[in-house]
Amino acid sequence: MQFFVEVILPLSLAKTFTYSVSETEYHYIKKGMRVTVPFGKSKIYTALVIEIHQNQPTLYEAKEIHQILDEKPIVTEIQIAHWQWIASYYMCAIGDVYRGAMPSALLLESETVISQKTDSFVDESLLSDEEYLVYEALQHQSSLKVQDIMSILNKKNIFPVIQKLIDKNILVLQEEILESYKPKLVRYVRLHSKYETNQGLSELLETLKSANKQKEIVLSYFQLSASEKTRGEVGRSGAKPITVKKLVESANSSAAIVKALIEKEIFEEYFLQEDRVNFLGKTKEAQLQLSAAQQTAFDEIKDSFTQKEVCLLHGVTSSGKTEIYIKLIEDYLQTGKQVLYLLPEIALTTQLVGRLREYFGNKVAVFHSKYSNNERVEVWNHALTNSEKAQIIIGARSALFLPFHNLGFVIVDEEHEQTFKQIDPAPRYHARDGAIVLANFHKAKVLLGSATPSIETYFNAKSEKYGAVEISERYGNVMMPDIELVDLKDKYFRKKMSGHFSDTLIDEITTALSLGEQVILFQNRRGYSPLLECMTCGHVPQCQQCDVSLTYHKHKNQLRCHYCGYSIAKPTHCHSCSSVDLTTKGFGTEQIQLELTELFPTHKIGRMDQDTTRGKFGFEKIIDSFKNREIDILVGTQMLAKGLDFDNVTLVGIMNADNMLFHPDFRAFERSFQMMTQVSGRAGRSEKRGKVIIQTYNPDHNTIQHVTNNDYVGMYAEQLYERQMYKYPPYFKLIKLTLKHRDFDKLKEGSMWLYQVMQQNLNMPVLGPEEPPISRIRNEYIRTIMVKIPLNLSIGSTKKTIQKMLNSFEAVPQYRAIRVTVNVDFY
Repeated sequence: MQFFVEVILPLSLAKTFTYSVSETEYHYIKKGMRVTVPFGKSKIYTALVIEIHQNQPTLYEAKEIHQILDEKPIVTEIQIAHWQWIASYYMCAIGDVYRGAMPSALLLESETVISQKTDSFVDESLLSDEEYLVYEALQHQSSLKVQDIMSILNKKNIFPVIQKLIDKNILVLQEEILESYKPKLVRYVRLHSKYETNQGLSELLETLKSANKQKEIVLSYFQLSASEKTRGEVGRSGAKPITVKKLVESANSSAAIVKALIEKEIFEEYFLQEDRVNFLGKTKEAQLQLSAAQQTAFDEIKDSFTQKEVCLLHGVTSSGKTEIYIKLIEDYLQTGKQVLYLLPEIALTTQLVGRLREYFGNKVAVFHSKYSNNERVEVWNHALTNSEKAQIIIGARSALFLPFHNLGFVIVDEEHEQTFKQIDPAPRYHARDGAIVLANFHKAKVLLGSATPSIETYFNAKSEKYGAVEISERYGNVMMPDIELVDLKDKYFRKKMSGHFSDTLIDEITTALSLGEQVILFQNRRGYSPLLECMTCGHVPQCQQCDVSLTYHKHKNQLRCHYCGYSIAKPTHCHSCSSVDLTTKGFGTEQIQLELTELFPTHKIGRMDQDTTRGKFGFEKIIDSFKNREIDILVGTQMLAKGLDFDNVTLVGIMNADNMLFHPDFRAFERSFQMMTQVSGRAGRSEKRGKVIIQTYNPDHNTIQHVTNNDYVGMYAEQLYERQMYKYPPYFKLIKLTLKHRDFDKLKEGSMWLYQVMQQNLNMPVLGPEEPPISRIRNEYIRTIMVKIPLNLSIGSTKKTIQKMLNSFEAVPQYRAIRVTVNVDFY
């Protein structure tokens, strides 16, 4: 009898593969374990077992697995079911979901190791120069990696050279699997047991009489032991383990002296495994007191969960939604359930972790992409084992893929945010929708929170698919900010502008700063200015690889493409007509920061955008220094619009409200409303009423009026009417197909072929093939086709039909090179 396992490979492959196993392995292996398997010519991959059976594949001969990597499953069955749902709903390969979901340290890939054949005779005169260099290197060491050979030959394409050496029977290739997760070991020391008696101690002091530095370290060790003992934390020999690092710091000495003491057998060293991310215990024992409005909302949410699985909490900015979340989390933790708290932006996790840790201590774990591979593996293992340290998991969208043991409650905060949608690479999932499906698998409840819910969510709440709870007042009865519109046309006409600042905004900033208050300024564009233009001929420097102008970054004095990273030094004259009369058009955060430095030279001005928050702790540094009032004015992009909480900010300025409004996107008005309301919500979050200045060329625009009057319902009604008329969500589902190729004509022809096939076979609106606003990125031309699926048609069967068409498109030889990506619910 034969035994088989079905596995997922971490490759962009839509199907699973079957491998054979021995009878012993068959009885040992379980779903959710990792195995290494051969695939392709000589590559070895880490695959995930999703099925164990005895059915032989009919189309190919099953190869044997190499080895089993785990003693127990590291992926749960619910996770596998959830991944399969994501692959089918978002029309991507199951391999992409597996690769995107697993921390890369758990996806071991093989590394090709090159060594010399033991019995080979080599005639060195027959080798070319490059072959000889590789051969000579193998005389000095037993094996080389591909990377080593690249550096020896100083070129990338080394495989022809290796192939020739294999043909000459000199080299042999082997695949070596590398385990990339390493537990963190911390080095400790303790006193040797022979010195633990009183007599031993006097002997020790006698030994070290002349070695002053060593004596100092030993005395520091006793001091540390005594201080730890008074705290009541005791290990072997009545002392808490003391790390080498701590000992060296307290004695103000060096590790070399500790090493000398270990060699003299005065100290013994030992290692203990430790978590990379450690949070301290609770710091607040006081009970959280909810206001009357919060308590009502809390009770309504509990009530809604008795009938519905999902509830929308629609509370104005600063209404105290986080306190309600904390209360609900407390309730779920008491029943022994895990809680997932999803946030749209890594910047928010840093502020929120502090708040949650005050109440829940080290039950809080954090998971997002700024964590290192090893840190992510540790959080993964804590979630899998339902560890005390992972009862509450806070994270950005990737936290959705963790192996929850007993999930009871999911919070999606700021659920309207577009950052919950993954754009590239596949799987292009939406974390909010994925979280609702995941919760359904676990029989858990979902709370969606926002001051400006997305139109689909509000539509679902209004049509009673979700429960809905509203809070219309701010916490502590703080007034909503006073919003003032500044007409830029009028200000420019009256010459009342300094740079990009109106006199109104400058006066308000001056007043706020004189009272010791802080200011936030919002401009949704990074860099210094979006384009550099020649005043003589109108030439604008363009990216060589994309159809987009280069953005000027003054700090680095370079022009840079924000799509592919191409950059050039700032030109001194026009590339087209050689004129030296160049000027910048438009403005970004960097320019605002420089203008502020000139207007308010005595105040500290900070900037928060993608350029300033690149490091692991980039967000923390800026947020902490703003919270500690080291920065007076903070300029930033949309990162600032998320739910950050600063009690000393009384003024918010929106530098230009129009560039969001006229974005070519059916959600432009909805997004502008959300962005402006959210930014405004950062003002006046404590006793004093905040003020918001919105600079615009269109003060009478409906959306800007809705923001001024805080009229979400008015904006929703207007947008809903337009969406129904023009066939957009929530009345239609959208699927966008993006086609890319380096040859413009081939792409044009291929996209037309696909469009016509869809037009003939789908009984629904198909738009395209359209050139997007930026029609070439990284030298690839782009075309898009959009399919609008009415809600009364089956989405599943439509997707199957589209997939069949894509398969037949791939089967046409001349179109095989055209890359097609499918994006379901791309908004």
